[in-house]
Formats: sequence, C-alpha cells, structure tokens
Amino acid sequence: MKAKVTIVGAGLVGALLATLLAQRGFAVQVFERRQDPRRAGFLGGRSINLALAERGWHGLRVAGLAARMQPLAVMMRGRMVHDLDGRTNLQRYGRDDSEVIWSVNRGALNMVLLDAAEEAGARIDFDRRLDRVDWDTSTLHLAGEDGCTHTHAAGLMIGADGAGSALRAAMGQIIDLGERFEPLGHGYKELEIPALSAFPQDELPPALVEAAARGERFAIEANALHIWPRGNYMCIALPNAEGSFTVTLFLPNEGSPSFTDIRTGSDARALFARDFADASALIPDLEADFDGNPTGLLGTLYLERWHLDGRAVLLGDAAHAIVPFHGQGMNAGFEDAVELADLLAAEPERSEHVFAEFARRRKPNSDAIAAMALENYVEMRDRVDDSDYLLLRELDRRLAERHPGRWVPRYAMVTFTRVAYAEAFARGEIQATILREAASGRSSLDGIDADTLDARVRKSLPPLPTSA
Repeated sequence: MKAKVTIVGAGLVGALLATLLAQRGFAVQVFERRQDPRRAGFLGGRSINLALAERGWHGLRVAGLAARMQPLAVMMRGRMVHDLDGRTNLQRYGRDDSEVIWSVNRGALNMVLLDAAEEAGARIDFDRRLDRVDWDTSTLHLAGEDGCTHTHAAGLMIGADGAGSALRAAMGQIIDLGERFEPLGHGYKELEIPALSAFPQDELPPALVEAAARGERFAIEANALHIWPRGNYMCIALPNAEGSFTVTLFLPNEGSPSFTDIRTGSDARALFARDFADASALIPDLEADFDGNPTGLLGTLYLERWHLDGRAVLLGDAAHAIVPFHGQGMNAGFEDAVELADLLAAEPERSEHVFAEFARRRKPNSDAIAAMALENYVEMRDRVDDSDYLLLRELDRRLAERHPGRWVPRYAMVTFTRVAYAEAFARGEIQATILREAASGRSSLDGIDADTLDARVRKSLPPLPTSA
C-alpha cells in the first residue's frame, strides 16, 4: 500500500484525483463540506455549464470514464452569435466535427466522478467542513452540520476545495502563499431555457409548437454555444442532454446596464426584451430565476506558492481559479489531477519533491490560461460580430490550411490539443502579431502577398511536436 492521502473537496477535480490515486494503490480519504449530491440533489444557481475539451477528456480517459460520460455530453460545433435584430451566425470552433467542444452538466459529471472514486476504493465523507489544521500532527479538525467536531490524521493533504479553499486558508496561516485575487468587475446570473417538453404549453412561442409536437427537445440549435454579444455585457446559453439550456447573463457590477440597476427579475425581463429579445421569449421563468439565484463572483486567483513543504499541496481552483470565458477551468483542473497523480505514483515517498515539481510544471500553464481566459471575455462579448475580428479569423483559418502542424490557431491549441498552455499562449502572441500586421488597413484578404507571409510563418513558428 502506498502513502495515505487526504483530499479536501469532492468536486470535479477532487473526485477525479481521488479516482486516479485510488487506482494507483493509494489509501484515499476525501472530505466534502456539502451533502452527497447523489442523495440530496445537486444545488444549481452558481454552476456555469462546463465545456469539456480535449484536456478534460484526456483526464476522463486516463481514469477509464470517457465512455461513461459520452451520453451526458452535448456536442457544440461553434459559437452561434445572435445579433441585436435576431439574426444568427455560426462560427465554427474547428475545421469540422472532429474539432468540437462538449457541454456537460456539472452536477451530472460530479456524480459520475463520485461513483468512480468510490468504485476505485476511495472513501468519501460528506457534511465535513474543514475547520482547522493542526500542522504539528497533520490532523484535520472537521465540523458537521450536527455540531459535532471530527478529527482525522491526514497523511498527505491535498486541497481541491475550490476558489474559497479552506485548506489554502489554513496553509496561509503559517506560510506566505503570495495570494492575490483580481476581481473582474463583472458578475453573472444563471437562468434557464427549458426543454420543449417542459415548456409551459400556453407560453410556447408559436414557431416552436410544431417542433414540440414532433417530439423535438431543444428550443434553439442544440449543437452550439449561443452568444448574445452586446459590448460590455453578454448572455450565453449551453445545451444540456435532456433538452434544456443553461443561460448565463454577464453584467458589469457598476454602470448601466449592470447589477447596480438590474436588481430584480422585472428589471432583467425589461433588459432581455430590449437587448436579448429572441432569448427572452424562451425563458418563461426568467423573473423567478433571476430573483432566486445568487449573483456569481468572477475573478482570477494567483498564488506564488502552491504547497507547504511535503505536507500539503493545492490544485485546480484552490490554486488558480480563473474566469470561465475560455471554458478551461475544469479542463485545467483535470490536467492538474493527472499530473499530480502521475508524479505521486512515481515517487510516493518524496512528497516535498513531488509537490514542488508539480507546482513548477503547472504554474506557468495556469498563469497562461488565466491570461487567455481574460482575453477571451473581451472577444466573446465585444468582438465576435466585429468585421475586423472576422477578417483576422478568416486569415487565421487560411494560414492554418497552408501550414498544417506549424500554424495552429490559438483556440485550437488550447481546446483540441494538449499543447502546454504556456506554449499555446506564446505561439498565439507571435501569430496574433503576424495577423495584425498582414491585415492592417484592409477590409478583405485581397492583395496580401502570400509568398512573403508564408516565409514569415516558416521563420517565426517551428512545427508543433506531433504528440501535441
């Protein structure tokens, strides 16, 4: 039997890591402050739907869970952009249906991962909130809703308990982690477009009556991530397997419109009627959802240190929470879990070395995806319907066709490959400079000197490794 490991947090990353470590022979104990969602139900309202990409699928494949998840995932070919006048335009993510992302329900995925962790031999205790850590004895003190306090001799401690990590707070009491949180200045509200079968029949838009009669499930195009870009704010919708869409409204915290002046469900309905009219008719419970669901906080967490010698280490959102606009938070966390499990399995007796090496490998990549996620927010809310952006996107696509394996769009590197985030960021910066200079002052691709541009690409970008 390998070392004893205690994981704080049984969310997505914690449950996957528990599975991977238990499969490798570790004695794994997990503590989770929530009740078991498989019995108590998954609490929504704060859960932006997840975009499962290649990095996330890889983690599931390593754990032997990809086939189990496939029926719960809905393919998204690209962004379906909704103009103010209701016109739509699909912007593909990749070349064809081999390059797509998948919408998954957070609760459904979490339950699959919890089952897998227990099947692998991990023990999970719910309703156990970490109260404090006795670092001299590596003992956890945990509180339950019943008021009782429980203690646990931890062994190696791993924090997978999210952006508000209790283990991170305990570590921070005895070591400077260099913690910094940068709020985005925007928040979000979760709403819902119901499946056609669940739509109140007297409120079903006339255009969808026939679709519902035919037994169709989705009120709008199922295989797309829908975006209503409106400059400094936006609305998105991701499909769920049963036919509904999770809708997320992103607004600034101040200004107009913002969560300062959009305070109630009736305020939100008026905003939707004005700026998201085609979506408004599809959200019958908008007022109740807006009033009942909390306003989510958005921001980026940076840490200079992820571990406390060989006793404790952080991963996922506990170490590097990011904004959700590249759909990579979970995918990055799953990469963390695979990397840490591999390192621990290789050197189970050298935890301090393993934790330091894990942080050395992963921190540059977490910093890179944090930067790209912030950039992608601006693109999604303000640029996807911009003519200059569309011109650069077309040139990007053509160069990828002319230089396969050398010129790979940054989005494709991040989403469809496992190229290190830091490398994708660096190559993306080079490519962006070439694109801007080639398209400067142009309204179309006419007149661009292809031979000169090709020579610059070959000089500036070495081929990506074939394993990427």
